[in-house]
Amino acid sequence: MPVLEMTVNGNVVHLELDGLRTLVDVLRDDLGLRGTKIGCREGECGACTVLLDGRAVNACLLPAMKAHEREVVTIEHIGTEAAPHPVQRMIAEAGGVQCGYCTPGFVMSAIDLLNCVSQPNEGDVRQAIAGNLCRCTGYQRIVQGILAAAKQIDRG
Repeated sequence: MPVLEMTVNGNVVHLELDGLRTLVDVLRDDLGLRGTKIGCREGECGACTVLLDGRAVNACLLPAMKAHEREVVTIEHIGTEAAPHPVQRMIAEAGGVQCGYCTPGFVMSAIDLLNCVSQPNEGDVRQAIAGNLCRCTGYQRIVQGILAAAKQIDRG
């Protein structure tokens, strides 16, 4: 069986696994990181979005072995309950969270955007979250939260 070695949330992980498994299944089932959600399993909803080497990817589409010797960051590594990441805090304060199922994916997509564009405009934000679906809140409050977070992130 192939051995997968990757860094997940700052920790090196070694796993023997079937080469056909997806990254989302390894994160949730093998590593217990349930913040990465399973939605459509077709790359359409964005609930499974994680950062792979700093860029947003749909973990449901990615064979886990594609993460070999790479860095994966999940929502569990983004802020804490006591000190949420500015994206998490501002989406919540803008009223962009209802059921919360889609929120981790939106946060990860927004962080990818803000890592690339320091002061995005509304069009930039909408493009960055185009692969994320929300059935409860609608997008305007999520967009407002991401734009507000961009103003708060220290680029020092």
